[in-house]
Amino acid sequence: MLKVTIGQYYPAQSFIHRLDPRMKLLCTMLFIVFLFFVNNFLGYAMAFVLLATVIKVSKVPPKFLLRGLRAIIFIIIFTAILNIFFTAGETIVFEWRWMRISQEGLLNAARMALRLTMLIIGSSILTLTTTPIQLTDAIESALKPLKKIRVPAHEIAMMMTIALRFIPTLIEEMDKIMKAQMARGADFDTGGIIKKARSLVPLLVPLFISAFRRAEDLALAMESRCYRGDIGRTRMKQMRYALRDLAAFIIILSFIAGIFVLNHVAAVYGIW
Repeated sequence: MLKVTIGQYYPAQSFIHRLDPRMKLLCTMLFIVFLFFVNNFLGYAMAFVLLATVIKVSKVPPKFLLRGLRAIIFIIIFTAILNIFFTAGETIVFEWRWMRISQEGLLNAARMALRLTMLIIGSSILTLTTTPIQLTDAIESALKPLKKIRVPAHEIAMMMTIALRFIPTLIEEMDKIMKAQMARGADFDTGGIIKKARSLVPLLVPLFISAFRRAEDLALAMESRCYRGDIGRTRMKQMRYALRDLAAFIIILSFIAGIFVLNHVAAVYGIW
């Protein structure tokens, strides 16, 4: 779990780091939304090229990004297995008793695994190249139109950013608790699934207590600094769009247009 990269910030001097946080948030949302429109491997190949280019430009080590997938590899595998066995298809590859695996199920499983992997890596790039304060300002700016209907945009953005920021902190806290329990004779590795699930109870109770304690300390710290939300709040660094933000937006739109073209070509010629 210490390998989780979501919520962490990787400091570097790169083109991606210097982009306006609002533009990075918009480009990430566009990439995630249009990733669900991809239905062939040509589109996934194009999305992979885009991700590889962004990772190269951001100067974030690829190993640092890939190790973040270890914590959720079980979810990806489980989703792929569900698609393999529960997708009805005409071309049967393997059949034994109640088990039936079709070519369509295998293709759907591969697509879903690629989609989830790229989605997580794309989201991780956003948090790795954007500080929590910048991310808060970007989310608040995106929710600003909702203030007209009395939606607390600033509070929502603050809560989302704090939640992302405390993911690695809570994981580190859980590791400390686990090591302390193992030093007292606790066993978390042996036994079946039910036994391993029961062994997590001594971890969850102190973890929740620690989380509530940290939340209370954070609230007291914010109150002692006269935090009152966005009332009368000013920013030391004003967000301004630059030419590099326009260039990044044009590149994302070009890739999205290319994905739509590939989907159309694949549908016409029957390409996977």
